[in-house]
Amino acid sequence: MCNRAERGDTQKVLNLFGARKGARFNEGPVKTHPAQPGTILRLEDGELVLEQMTWGFPLAQNSKKTGKQLKPKPVNNARFDKLGSYWARWAIDPRNRCLIPTARYAEAVGEPGHMTETWLSVKEQPIFARAGLWTNSDEWGGVYTGVMTDNAPELIDIHDRSPVILDPADWNTWLHAPLEELHQFDRPYPVDHMVVVHTDAPWFRKKGSVPAEPALF
Repeated sequence: MCNRAERGDTQKVLNLFGARKGARFNEGPVKTHPAQPGTILRLEDGELVLEQMTWGFPLAQNSKKTGKQLKPKPVNNARFDKLGSYWARWAIDPRNRCLIPTARYAEAVGEPGHMTETWLSVKEQPIFARAGLWTNSDEWGGVYTGVMTDNAPELIDIHDRSPVILDPADWNTWLHAPLEELHQFDRPYPVDHMVVVHTDAPWFRKKGSVPAEPALF
């Protein structure tokens, strides 16, 4: 599942989506990981605004040994088949849906301890949109999560799930339509429209450089 992504140039994002910078926008890093700042596009008074939020809804955790509350775990990916259950309180309300501007995203490929980065992007779309949900949290302020679906069979060796990628013609549907109409997007993005780049770059470059393994709900 997607645990690493790059946004692309800010001005190009604004131009592509016809958006403006929101009150919570901060340039921040182009590359982001779970529990770190990322950027989303959400509707505000009928127009798209680009804002910085933390990638991952906070999930409360308690120590199994002591029972004490631990640092929340970022739930950075939401399963499409749970939009009507676990994620319903946000998915039902279009005001809590968002677009996640993305130039490319990465998956960890290989044996544990020897995983490398594989980057995926969309042909003829230097910046594309992933489907997402957002909310305001007590723990981290504004947060977002990406919606996931089954991966294309040809890419199962990379991961069995992939982000929901929305073509420009579908942006408004994701942001406005009733929940029952969104199931049309619960399908793999056509693999012949994807660019897959395998690299030798290690997934974990050094201890502590990437947050702890996030959660998928």
